Amino acid sequence: MTDRYQDFVSSPLGRLLVKNLGLPNPVKLERYAAGSPLVTGTVAVGGSGRLVDQLPGVLKALDIESTEAPDPAHRYKGLVFDATGLTDPTQLVALRNYFGPLMRSLETCSRLVVVGTPPEQVKGAERIAQRALEGFTRSLGKEVGRGGTAQLLYVTEGAESAVGSTLGFLLSPKSAYVSGQVIRVGTTAKEPAETSDWQRPLAGKVALVTGAARGIGEQIARVLARDGATVVGVDVPQAADDLIRLTKELDGDYLTLDITAQDAPKRIAQHLSQAHGGVDVVVHNAGITRDKKLANMDEARWSSVLGVNLVAPERITDELLAQKLIHDNGRIIGVASIAGIAGNLGQTNYAASKAGVIGFVDALASTLKKGITVNAVAPGFIETKMTAAMPFASREVGRRLNAMSQAGLPVDVAETVAWYADPASTAVNGNVVRVCGQMMLGA
Repeated sequence: MTDRYQDFVSSPLGRLLVKNLGLPNPVKLERYAAGSPLVTGTVAVGGSGRLVDQLPGVLKALDIESTEAPDPAHRYKGLVFDATGLTDPTQLVALRNYFGPLMRSLETCSRLVVVGTPPEQVKGAERIAQRALEGFTRSLGKEVGRGGTAQLLYVTEGAESAVGSTLGFLLSPKSAYVSGQVIRVGTTAKEPAETSDWQRPLAGKVALVTGAARGIGEQIARVLARDGATVVGVDVPQAADDLIRLTKELDGDYLTLDITAQDAPKRIAQHLSQAHGGVDVVVHNAGITRDKKLANMDEARWSSVLGVNLVAPERITDELLAQKLIHDNGRIIGVASIAGIAGNLGQTNYAASKAGVIGFVDALASTLKKGITVNAVAPGFIETKMTAAMPFASREVGRRLNAMSQAGLPVDVAETVAWYADPASTAVNGNVVRVCGQMMLGA
């Protein structure tokens, strides 16, 4: 759906009103196009700690140009600061000294990344300093403006070599609508990461996507196929025409069924086993809403939402793991929601189901073996047919109530899923990343 307000503020009159009235000023976000470089421009690297010496090499492997001697007179597409060397709160001034002089040197849609040590893994003054990075980075994301983002990347000691796929995602247009996030690398994963071609990291892999016929699921299928995966789309029989059309276009495969059916997990497992010899990426995207205030909600509305959004993914995952159909270094990815973090009026069932997806990640992350990981995305306000049907005022509030003053697109969720799915993301496990433009609601 067209964002007419965004079009208006790009006009001469709109720019005048924005300047004089202080209205939200959403810029057109840069998004990745297949075949493009990950980063167009230079990334400055600074700081002191465990990663600073190897970061230029990591970026070079991704074909990203970097410099270790930034000059405020030049323009930069990204800034990466290694803060793992900060062991006392008094040293936090290094953040101001590095970022402050360079903030006016940033290009549109810039990317800022602070690298730290997980606070729970250090003690005393160092723990205080590392925890402070979260407040700094979240605030930085709300200051950078002009489509820019800021993230905090906590890297466990020993996982320094496993940051490539995550830095590539965070510094590129693939993370257009992800900002203010705290991402942990290496906290639970023990297996070494595979190396992958960043342009087609999923070549030779099989990806299962539920709810694939339209909306966010369709975009997830398209992006995973772009990255080389053979996509097996799953959706209800009523969506068969759209599903068949999509998977045929992507040279993939499909299965029509109701994922809440008692035999659905075994049918999915049988299909994956017989047709593909297993699966590498499992994306639990299928979801429904049945909104009512709790006082007016019948059991059918409650149970149907919990069944599709939470119970079915758990049952399907259990079956695939029990039959050992998820290959080594496989990926399990859930689609949660900002509603599961902040709650929504009239959505106690939906919010419970999406918070349950986060619980699903928490419960499973430390139990998986052989490099298999589990993570989730939590979309905020994404332009879909569902949000297009919302009342005008509610839709506008949803669009503007974030640091970017605009809604995200289904492809923004899909790109985040693709980062999780990358074979080089083995050390990314147990994360829930919001794709919400740094929404003002929720943690």
